[in-house]
Amino acid sequence: MLPISPEDIASAYKDLSQYPSVSKAYIGPDVSAAPGDKYYNISTEWWQRDLEQKQRVKYSRQYTVFCDGRTIINTVPVGNCVENYGELLSRESPSGKTKAVVRGVYLRGEQKEFLEIWKGNRKVKNVDLTALNKHGPVYTDDTFGCLEWSHSGNHILYVAEKRIPKSESFFKTASSELSHSTEEESTTLDHVRKEDQFVFREGWGEGFFNKSVPVLCILDIESSNISVLEGVPDHISPGQALWDPDDNGVLFVGWPHEPFRLGQKFCNNRRSALYHLKMSFGSCAELVSLDTEAVYSPRMSSDGRRIVYLEGKAFGPHWQCVKLCLYDWHLKTNSTVLDVVRPSTAGFVGIYTASLSLNCWSMDNRRVVFSTPHRSRQVILVVDTDLGTVRSITPESSNHSWTLHTIQEDILVVSCSSPNCPPSLKIAFLPPIGSEAEIVWFNMEEAEPMHDIHWKTLTFKPPPAMDSPNYPGLDYEGLLLLPLKPDGKELFPLIIYPHGGPHSVFRGTWELAPAVFCRLGFAVLMVNYRGSTGFGQDSIDSLMGRVGEQDVKDVQFSVDQVLKAEPVDPNRLALFGGSHGGYLCCLLIGLYPHIYKACAVRNPVLNFASLTGSTDIPDWRYIEFGFDYTFEKTPSKETLTAMISSSPVVYASQVKTPLLLLLGEKDRRISPHHGMEYFRALRAKGVPTRVLWYPDNHSLSTVEAEADGIVNSTTWIVRYLPSFEKNQEHKPPERTYPVRT
Repeated sequence: MLPISPEDIASAYKDLSQYPSVSKAYIGPDVSAAPGDKYYNISTEWWQRDLEQKQRVKYSRQYTVFCDGRTIINTVPVGNCVENYGELLSRESPSGKTKAVVRGVYLRGEQKEFLEIWKGNRKVKNVDLTALNKHGPVYTDDTFGCLEWSHSGNHILYVAEKRIPKSESFFKTASSELSHSTEEESTTLDHVRKEDQFVFREGWGEGFFNKSVPVLCILDIESSNISVLEGVPDHISPGQALWDPDDNGVLFVGWPHEPFRLGQKFCNNRRSALYHLKMSFGSCAELVSLDTEAVYSPRMSSDGRRIVYLEGKAFGPHWQCVKLCLYDWHLKTNSTVLDVVRPSTAGFVGIYTASLSLNCWSMDNRRVVFSTPHRSRQVILVVDTDLGTVRSITPESSNHSWTLHTIQEDILVVSCSSPNCPPSLKIAFLPPIGSEAEIVWFNMEEAEPMHDIHWKTLTFKPPPAMDSPNYPGLDYEGLLLLPLKPDGKELFPLIIYPHGGPHSVFRGTWELAPAVFCRLGFAVLMVNYRGSTGFGQDSIDSLMGRVGEQDVKDVQFSVDQVLKAEPVDPNRLALFGGSHGGYLCCLLIGLYPHIYKACAVRNPVLNFASLTGSTDIPDWRYIEFGFDYTFEKTPSKETLTAMISSSPVVYASQVKTPLLLLLGEKDRRISPHHGMEYFRALRAKGVPTRVLWYPDNHSLSTVEAEADGIVNSTTWIVRYLPSFEKNQEHKPPERTYPVRT
């Protein structure tokens, strides 16, 4: 393996970062041509990284799809791609003739938001939301946000931050008030709350720090008037709203924010419920679902009779297997269509998706289509809500992972990718009930696989001594990426990459970092240890109370199995991971100090005990160690002992592996100052250690931070791995697995 320079790494990153991904799709109304022939206009949204502008660029691409009945004849791209500059949210009207857009614009030194209405080839309405001052910024995330047309097409429903009352100093003079107030502000001076100038406004945690009190807002398109709906209980934060079938009210998910808010991002276990709020004066929101569980992602059938939603257990593991539930609008009854799957079987392994597609119902108003992780792959499933049956429409011959973007008029638009192939775009008609297996996919945009990267899925069966006491016999998987072998003799350096979470999963999709590593000559092992999603709820629960033991042993066991069977060099092993994955990496270099030669981690957990008061998800620290959590919970000697004994900082004295720490100064999940304790401990004992401090949050997902982090991590690993010639014939040693008490 030839030496790799930082310039080589940056060049590989730049090349591979140019491949785009699909984020959404919309199918316009059909247009009749010759008898029996139709065509559809399909709009898709893509995104890619722009390293020069240091941002993710969103753009649209249009296609025309020609059909003979329900058979697709051809698809044709129309024109060139168009960048969606400043577009925060967009949604087509029910008729497909009008489109609403929320746009952010930096105008005259001020950040402003507009709600635009487009019809045909022109903009027919542009409402300055900032100037109206009815609410704060619009919510554009997938957790709370929405942009929903009424069925009549006359109103638009969205979610925004509640307007914050004006506050000022106790010592501001009357003359200063008048000279510095605008006309609007001067009319509201009686409502100024001086005692609130520095009041703390609690947000919804990592990624949602500035989102505190969401409100439901309605734009009357005819008058341009905006109203903020009354009737939502004061202790509830509403989101994910949609119109009821008669446009007489709205349905929404409500999260209680008392006694305090817990972090929402990557957590589908937050207590929430489905509510209905009627438009009549003085109405108060009424419960539609249980309010003791975690409810999200409501979607209404086109006939307005049924609403499906996802429901899981409140508290517990922060990402879990969930139910698919149904609410009958006319009968006012709730039922479970698909239950939680506990032991994983050869068939359906459960639902783990973050949300249902905005359009997920078939035309028969009976079937629901969605994509979800299935072990180490993402698949598309069709559920018959009458019978509760599940069928996969993911081709068995494909090793790609598939994601549904929309289904309209029974036309599905999906993307699929794999670790060595960027996303492709495909389309198909959904066959009749019972014939789903006969689906025929048609390519719209096809990406070529990278022939210099090979990959496969490995299954690992731990020995009985490593079984979970309550969940024996569980297996797990890993994805192994290998570079092209020029002569068949070279042993590759191996980067071990456990995922974060811990209840997350590598889904066998296109991911930039592993592709860059492999392009540069590294083998990459991505480990879905027990506790990962997509393997049944038993696998998730098996990790409770065994964090820092079962997951660590799983990663190490998978490494040993790969060393025995694959062309990788046991003397050139490196670790890379973020969050809980970074935690596992740092435990591994403490427990196996002579095995790993380099380690690069992003915002890792290093001391569980010190995180209990600084993280936005304090419940996670208790649940993962097998303790119950309530809002009144404070650390005890027992919980603190369990947390500290499984923390990497305890094993810092044993570490010999050079470590690179990538920390985000805006991280609300794991404070960056948390990592400095470990940094100082390693520096004090002479271990090569470096910190990169980014103006970013937990994920380090901005283009600038991600690019710099991957290049620096690879440079660090290259610097500390031994040279190739010294390790050609080395045999992997037999391992023992330390038991910590």
